[in-house]
Amino acid sequence: MEIVFTVLILLLAVAGSGIVTRVLPFTLPLPLVQIAIGAVLAWHRLGLHVTFDPEIFMMLFIPPLLFADGWRIPKREFFMARRSILMLALGLVFMTVLVVGYFVHALVPAISLPVAFALAAVLSPTDAVALTGIVGKGKIPGRLMHILEGEALMNDASGLVALKFAIAAALTGVFSLRDASISFVVIAVGGLATGAAVSWLFSFVSARFFSLTEEGDPAPGVVMTLLIPFSAYLIAERFELSGILAAVAAGMMMNYSTLASTGPVSSRVRANSTWTMIEFVFNGMVFILLGLQFPHILGRALLNAHETSNTQVLLLIGYIAAVAVALYAMRFVWVWLLRWFASRGAAKQGMTSAVPGLRTVAVTTVAGVRGAVTLAGVLSLPEMLPDGAPLPGRDLAIFIASGVILLSLVVAVVALPLLLSGWRRGKDPHLAEETLARKIAAQAAIRAVDKVHDKECSNLDESSSAYAADVTARVMDIYRRRLATFDDEQEPRELARRADALEFRMKLAAMRAERKTLLALRNSQEINDETLNKLMREVDLSETALTARRK
Repeated sequence: MEIVFTVLILLLAVAGSGIVTRVLPFTLPLPLVQIAIGAVLAWHRLGLHVTFDPEIFMMLFIPPLLFADGWRIPKREFFMARRSILMLALGLVFMTVLVVGYFVHALVPAISLPVAFALAAVLSPTDAVALTGIVGKGKIPGRLMHILEGEALMNDASGLVALKFAIAAALTGVFSLRDASISFVVIAVGGLATGAAVSWLFSFVSARFFSLTEEGDPAPGVVMTLLIPFSAYLIAERFELSGILAAVAAGMMMNYSTLASTGPVSSRVRANSTWTMIEFVFNGMVFILLGLQFPHILGRALLNAHETSNTQVLLLIGYIAAVAVALYAMRFVWVWLLRWFASRGAAKQGMTSAVPGLRTVAVTTVAGVRGAVTLAGVLSLPEMLPDGAPLPGRDLAIFIASGVILLSLVVAVVALPLLLSGWRRGKDPHLAEETLARKIAAQAAIRAVDKVHDKECSNLDESSSAYAADVTARVMDIYRRRLATFDDEQEPRELARRADALEFRMKLAAMRAERKTLLALRNSQEINDETLNKLMREVDLSETALTARRK
């Protein structure tokens, strides 16, 4: 029963965090609110303590979140920015392990070199979810945000693979760069292939055996999508491949599966709403769990140090600050070097302003916030060496990693709004292609309506044919007016937009009147709940489609 109560409290805390962000008199990012709620729940008087099991956490929370990110990320932009993403997700991670690892060992000799490398490895992955929660959607320019999201998708795997080799070196005292490089390629490629294969297999099974027609129940297919990330992760881990990359590849493959592209509308609507809820709940639980751990990790270490001397407390805080500065410096230098090499290549092609400036480098540096994967990784460090002796520096490494996570979030909350203030991002680069797609789709719709009219009216009498022509004209008018909003001339474009706005207000008023009337009929017992739910769903879906197009 205790587990049930804990889960219910966590769910209540996730829901409450959304309310808190709305009632606060000042703006505070949702991840920080959730961490604060977790820290309050960890107060000893409340008595809520959740043991953070890294293995269970990595299996339960990380696969679905990475799967959803991989499903959602724009594939074209991801592949266009693949060089920058790989240089950050692979090159920066391994340079961070090397440089920051030696720095940590020199700063704190009590932390052995393998453990210092392990600490640097878990500090290298970034958290795009926390970043989005801090700055909001659309605040960072699209191309840069795509690079940061792609980096966060890929560097979890590279950081945890580096951690695996660092732990092996700490336990055995043996490390081979050649063997580690070959193993990394096998683990990464194998994980990507496993995830893609699992996603393709799901698509095949759904198309062959679920009979997903418009009239069929989409629930079985949606439930199977929930199993894909866990299946991909567990199968990959079973063969000692990268489960994280398997979950990412499975999500990215979903956009190319038959169900995602041509399946029934009911299945897509339900899958989207289901995954939106899962992302909110799981992301919320991740940050609340972080908040639950920080008082026990940071608070206990600082209290123990305070019992020794105030100098020891300042020394521990100094360790956190020094490691954070080293991470920021490493990231800044790496991104600046990437910019410098890119500028040289652009200059050879005659482009003098093709490369972003110092502000972009600064934003990229500060945007590298750390999150739950870092804490899960550092807590997975073994407590004992093979001879039974304690692993030297483990507790201090956990303390430093926890402090850097919290500090990176606070720095991002303060610095990113200042860096992004007044940044002219220019026009939306996707606006032109969106306009073109709307025009082509509207023209295709008009042609399809015309074909249906010719087919349906071929054997009708004069009266029925006239009625059908009137219906056809009304349907075509919707798309003709939509095309008129993209007209090159100002006057017809403005007239079409005013007509479209008037139609929107009228339809919205009509739908809300329908909803109010249906509720009144139910309250007067003239219709039952089953009838109400059916009719309300129709109105809700119509209003959702109307408002989505308006946005």
